[in-house]
Parts: sequence; structure tokens; C-alpha cells
Amino acid sequence: MSQSDASLLDEVEQWSPETCRRELPSVLPKLTSLHCESDSWEEHIRILRIITHVVLPHVGLSEVEEDCFSKILPKAVLMFHRLMKDIMDQAAGLSSQNTELRDFLRTILQALVQIIDALSACVHHVCSLEEAPDLHRIRSLPTCILTVLKETFQHCKDSEVVYCGRLSLVADLLQGLFKEAYALHKSLLEVLEKVSVDSRASDEEVSDIVTVIHSLLDICSVISNLDIALHANTWKFLIKQSLKYRALVEEHLRHGDLSSSLCDNLLSSFHSCVELAEQMQLAALQDSTQSTEYKLFQKTAKMCRFFANTLVHYIKEFKYFLTKYCSRFHQVYLQILSKFPPSLSAPALPAALSGELSAAALVPMDAFLLQLLPLREFAELVLQVDLQLNPQHELPHCLLLVSVMGQLSSQPEEVLQLWFAGSRFPEETPRLPLYKAVFDRFRRCHVERKVPVLLPGVMLKGQAQVQVSLHRHICVQLCASVAALLPEHFPMLERCLIDAVLQADTQTALLATDVWCFTARYGSAELCFHHVLLVAQLVKSCPSDCYRMSHLGILLKRLVFLMTPKHQEQLVERFPPSELENRAVWQNVLFRALSQDTRLRVETHMIRLAQSALTAWKNGGYKLVHVDQVNVALLSVLSVVRGQTSVTDQLAQPAVEMLTDVWFRMSPAQVQSCSALQDTLQLLLSATAVLVKNTGPHVLSQALSCLDGVVSAACPDHLLLAALDFLSSVGKIFVPPDSQSQILPKLSGLFGLLLDAQSWLVQQRALEAFSFFAENTNHEEVISQSLCVEETKTRVVHYLSKALRTQEDGELRLQRLRDESLLLQNFLQKLESAEAVCSRPAADSEAAAASEPCPKRARQESSGEEEYSRHLQTAENALKALQVLLQGKRRSDPPPPLWLEPRLQELQTLMTHITSCTSTST
Repeated sequence: MSQSDASLLDEVEQWSPETCRRELPSVLPKLTSLHCESDSWEEHIRILRIITHVVLPHVGLSEVEEDCFSKILPKAVLMFHRLMKDIMDQAAGLSSQNTELRDFLRTILQALVQIIDALSACVHHVCSLEEAPDLHRIRSLPTCILTVLKETFQHCKDSEVVYCGRLSLVADLLQGLFKEAYALHKSLLEVLEKVSVDSRASDEEVSDIVTVIHSLLDICSVISNLDIALHANTWKFLIKQSLKYRALVEEHLRHGDLSSSLCDNLLSSFHSCVELAEQMQLAALQDSTQSTEYKLFQKTAKMCRFFANTLVHYIKEFKYFLTKYCSRFHQVYLQILSKFPPSLSAPALPAALSGELSAAALVPMDAFLLQLLPLREFAELVLQVDLQLNPQHELPHCLLLVSVMGQLSSQPEEVLQLWFAGSRFPEETPRLPLYKAVFDRFRRCHVERKVPVLLPGVMLKGQAQVQVSLHRHICVQLCASVAALLPEHFPMLERCLIDAVLQADTQTALLATDVWCFTARYGSAELCFHHVLLVAQLVKSCPSDCYRMSHLGILLKRLVFLMTPKHQEQLVERFPPSELENRAVWQNVLFRALSQDTRLRVETHMIRLAQSALTAWKNGGYKLVHVDQVNVALLSVLSVVRGQTSVTDQLAQPAVEMLTDVWFRMSPAQVQSCSALQDTLQLLLSATAVLVKNTGPHVLSQALSCLDGVVSAACPDHLLLAALDFLSSVGKIFVPPDSQSQILPKLSGLFGLLLDAQSWLVQQRALEAFSFFAENTNHEEVISQSLCVEETKTRVVHYLSKALRTQEDGELRLQRLRDESLLLQNFLQKLESAEAVCSRPAADSEAAAASEPCPKRARQESSGEEEYSRHLQTAENALKALQVLLQGKRRSDPPPPLWLEPRLQELQTLMTHITSCTSTST
């Protein structure tokens, strides 16, 4: 710098305001030129200070950009960068011993403060003007200052790393630098608040506005951990500016960065709140409202609420520019819900802190979700056909679907169509109907159903809310949605319900059954009748040995209770119980659900059907090949008596007579060798358990003898479970003294055997059955005689006292349930796959048969020895069964038929002939 330039600077520094105004046109160009030409940062800062503090106050708004800001501010930013770089390059060597470097760094920090002070003078000058500035008149000011502010805040944020742990040597200056930057930032926002841009703004002005907004966004990412108030105020201004100039900037904003930053800040403050609450709980500070930790928690929760509400507001205003970021919004929702009960991953927080956190983060999620409902991309994401989620997010996603269902009632038709209808055209992204998605996600919450998790129930009749199971919570919400459903969406509801009933998970099928029954009750009687006919037809056509029959049977039982007497009569006409092909329908109906006249009519038909089947069996010579006729009869009897608290003599007498006839034809040996007879025995046991009070001692003795022979050998679990139901029912009756010696020892022996069963299911049911028997019986000696084995006695005592032999840790239990859940899901998928293969339409197989001839079955070669063994075994089983029948005969029983003895003699002759053939062959 020349001597004359230095003299000019000295002179200007001494000028009065009047002199400045008079000499402004000539001196300002000289000063700005000197500023641009200066190489030394000391000279630069001196000239900058003279311009901003002495000359600038006299520059008008119309000239300030062209004559001053555009010339001095870019150079000031460059000088700021250079000084900051010097610090970054040399700060690593800072130490208390290196005084020269310490003084150098402190000098540079002071220079940075002076530059910021000069920039503040520029802002204050614009603020002091009465006229509201147009952006193009100060366009260099915000961009340059925001660049300096970002670099300053970043330096303060990284100071621990930059100064290598020796921050104390420059901490006072850094603090001063931050305060100056903080004040400059606040002043700049005030200036920008006054700036006006009309709708006719040029592309250049729009670009300036967008640049300011994006620069503020960049600053927000830096100051997020520096100062809560600064961070919040910057975001408030940023969103306000975005909305103020929405029509101009909405197509130019980085909506992805803005929304992502809001999401990040929301989750960051939310997780900080959770961590603080956990720390306070560990330190037992949750009740101390004056503690530093609690005040910090409140501030962080306030920020969490601010970001949640800001995100909701931003989505509301710019939702159609945010469709690409729906996945991010979905994850935010799931992450927040996963930290609150009833989620199993939620931390256990004190009630007060949890309530404050819920108000800050959880409550705004309803409004958050409401803004996303109209977005097709969000619906397609949430309703994906095979959406894969973290196991911790399965329940939150299920609750998200339930919340969507609750908010749809206030939405327009196009939104309802989007969520309820599912995808309808091949070119659409596949999406499930909402109801199907709810059922599918409920099915995936296996662990939550087992724990079980609890949710707030609905307030009824002024009573306080109670905690209810996930099943009940979703059921109530589904029913409320069905009640408000428009008629055009009802067919889709019906399809979703039938799909849910026919899938393999029983609890999901029960949930669908509950909703279906509500639909039938809420709708018309004709609708209920239509549904009963549909379900009855499905039951009629469904194989009896599959899970679908079980689910459909439960649904049919409940729906029949909701029918009018007139429609019940029409059901009988549509599916006559006298016809064998309709037996599956009436086996799945509780007759006490029918009106008195209809019930009498059906019961009469069923008893006649049973008698007819047994008569056909008798006329056929009691052959094993016709045992299916016996099973038809027993099923008919069981259908009549099942579910009744008491059976009238008019029904009990013929039913008991039929059961007695079959019981005395049962042979344990034959049951072991014939699976159809195992079904017969199971039906006999179930029907006899209901009619045990009407059954004579001789029949009980025969039943127990047969049961003893079967249980002593290996038999399937379902047969043992039926046996236990029968044994527990015997506790309701008093055995006459003359029959006690034959019945009671068998009872105690069977109980002792089944209480020691290897299968946990049979063993548990045995404990329940024995407990029921012990509570009701008059024959206490059976109880003591059943517990001869000490281990069995101990097991029963533990069960009756509800004592747990092993205590399972909560975490271990959760892990066990998760492992079980994976196994169960795999099992259900295999079950449904196998069912799908078995239930292919008959037309397909017929078409295949017509297209190519069926191959002949390969002849099964067997050795001669196997042939002999098989035939002999059959003959031996038949003879043993006949022997049991004759030995068990009582005086009161009818005599054997007259043709029996001649037939036995014929068999004896045949045996002699076979023996002679054998000796001749050898």
C-alpha cells in the first residue's frame, strides 16, 4: 500500500458524518478498490472496517449492492477462508510451550471476529433502513454471510479435534467468535424476514431465494449439536421462507434433503430423549424435576415435538413433491412406535417421562400419518404384497395399518379406493387391500400374541380404559371400520374375510371370524343368511381332515346363532340333515343355536340317520369294511348331543342304545390294527362323555376295558385326548356298589398311565382331566390309587398348587418365543402349500386324465412268507375280537345269534382242512 493510500485511510477514519456524506461518491470507489487490491489480511480487515463502520452508514439502499456489497463481501469471504485455513494447518502444533504459535492463532481468531463484526455492520445498516429491501438490492449479503457462518459454526463444532485437546488455550476467543456469529446469524434472519419478493420475480431472484434456503439447511446440519435455540429458530425461519415463497421455489427446493434432515433431527432428538430417560431411571432421578438431567430431557423433548410438528407441516404443504421419500417416512414411523409400549423392544421408562415423550413424538404421528394417506406411493409401500421388515417393526407396522384404517372414514372416495381396493390392473404396482394387509400383519405378530402385549381399550359407558390384547384391539378397530364402510367396498371385505378364515394360522382365522360375526350382526338378516349359505357350502365341499374345515366349522357354528328362525328353516331345506352328503354341515352346527321347532326337526333327522347307518351295518354282518357306516352314525349322535348342558330322555335313550351296541362290538386288538376303528373309538368316547349320566355301569365297564387295552399299547395322541375327556366325565356319576370293583380299578389304572404319558400335550390334558375328576367324584379312592408313583403324585400336586418347577427369565422367554415363531411360520407355510396342492380343482385332474391315459399301477411283488403272515394276522385279529365280545357278555345282554355256533363249526372244519394241506405240502 502506497503512502498516499495509507494517508487516505487515516483521513477517512477521522471524518465526521457530514464529511462522509459529502465525499461518499468519490471516496467509496477508492476504498473498495483498495480493499480488492490488498494482500495483507491486516490491511484487508482495516479497509473493510473503515468501509462498513464509517462509509457504509451513508450509502443508500439503491446503491448499496452495486457500489459496496458486490465489491467487498466476496473478498471478505475469501480472506475469511484463508485465515481459517491457516488455523487448520497449524492448530495441531498448539501447546502451552509454543507461545509463538499460540499468539499467532489467537491473533487470527481475533481477525476472524473483526471480519464478522464488519459483516454485522452491513446487516445492521440494512436493518436501519426504513424501506423494506428487495432481494436483488442486497443479493450479495445473505449468500456471503451464510458462507462465513457455516464455516464458523463448523469450526466451533470441530474445535476439540482441530486443537488436539488444547482448546483451553484459545477457548475464550472461540467463545467470542461463536457469540459474534450467533448475533450475526440472528440479525441476518431479521433482514431476510423484511425482504420482499413478488410473484413476478426473475429467475435470478428465485435462484437467490433457493440458495438462501439451501444454505440455511446446510447450516442446520452443522449447528444441530451446538445450540438448541439456534437450531430451532433456523429451522423455523427456513420452513417459513419455504412457505412464504412456495409458488416460486417449490419446484427448485431440494425436498429430499429437507425432509431427510427433518427426519434425522426428529429421530436424533427422540433417541436422545430415550437415552436420557433411561439414564435418569438408572440414577433414580425421574422424580427430581429440578435436576439438570430432567431439564435437559425437557429441552430435548421440546425439540423432538418441534421437529415432529415441523415435519408434519412440511409434508402437508409439499406432499406431492415428497412421493419418492415415502420409504423414509415409513421408517420414521416404525422407529418411533418401536420405542413405545406395547412394542417388545421398547425400554421400560418411568411413567412421567414416558408420558412426556409420548406427547412429544407419539401423538404427532397420527397427524403425520394423516398427511401421507393420499399418496399412492405410500400406500403401495405399506401394502406391499411381501413386505419384509425387521422383526421389531412387525407390530409397529401392524398398528400403522390399524391407524390408517381408523383415519380413512374422513377421506375422500379416491383415497378410500386407494387403500381398500388393492391393485386391480396388471400395470399397477401390486398392493394388498387394507383389510388383507391387517390380517397378514397380525399373523406375523406371533411373539406379541404369545407374551401377550396389551394396548388401551375403548372407553365404554364412562368406564376407564382397560388394557386389552392385540387381538381384541385390532378386532374393535376392524369392526369400527366395517361399520363405516361404504357399500362399494363390501365385496372386497368379504373376500378378505374368507381369505383370512381359510389360511392356516388359527388365531388369525379367529380374528376374521370375530369380524365376520360382527358384520353379520351389524348387517341385515338376509346378509347373515347369505353368509351362512356360503360358509355351509364351503364346509360341505371341504375335506374333513384339513385345517380349513376346522376354521369354517367354527365360523358356521357362530353364524347360525345369528340367524332368524325363518332363515334357519330355509337352511334345513337347503341342506337336508337326512341326506348323508350334508352331514359335514350339521356336524358343525350347535343345535342349541336353532329355534325349538327347527332343532327338533334336525335332531329327529340326525337320530334317524344314525339308526339307519347302524342298521345297515348290522344287516351287513358287522363287517369291518363297513365301519364307515358306524362312524356316520356316531357323528350324527355326537352332533345331536354336543354342546348341550342336559339331554332329554327322548334323545338320550336312542343315543345310548346306539352307543351301547357299538361299545360291545369294539375290540382293542382290532382298534390297533384298523385306523377307521380308531376314529370310531374316538367318536364313541366323545359321545359317551356327554351321555355319561345316562350310560349304564355295564357299558362303562366295557368302555374302560376296551380303553385299557388300547391305551396300554401305542396309540395316537388324538385318541388319548378323547380318552381323557371321557375319563374326566366319569367323575360326574356315582358308580353302584356292585359295579365298583370292576370300574374303579380300571379308572385309577388309566389315570395313572396317562398322567405319566411322554407327550407334554397328553400329560397336560391328563392333569386337567384328573383335576376335574377329583373335584367332582364321590369315589375318592380312585384319586389315591391313581397316584401310586411318587413322581406322578408330585406332578399332580405341583399342578393343583399352580407351582412352577422352573422359572424362565424374561429375555430367555422372548428368545424362545422368537425361535418358536420362526418354526411356526415355516410350518404354516408348508401346511398351506400342501393344502394348495391337495385342493386343486377337480376339473384340472379330469382334464389331465382326458389328455393322457392313467398309467397302470405297478404290481407290488411280495414274498410268499409275507402273504401267509398277512392273512393269518387278519384271521387272528378277527377271532380275538369275537372272543372279547363273547367273554364280555352279561346275563342281561341278548343271547348270541343262532347262526353263530354253526358258523364257528364251519370255521373249525376249514381250519382242519388248511392244517392237512400244510402237512401234505411239507
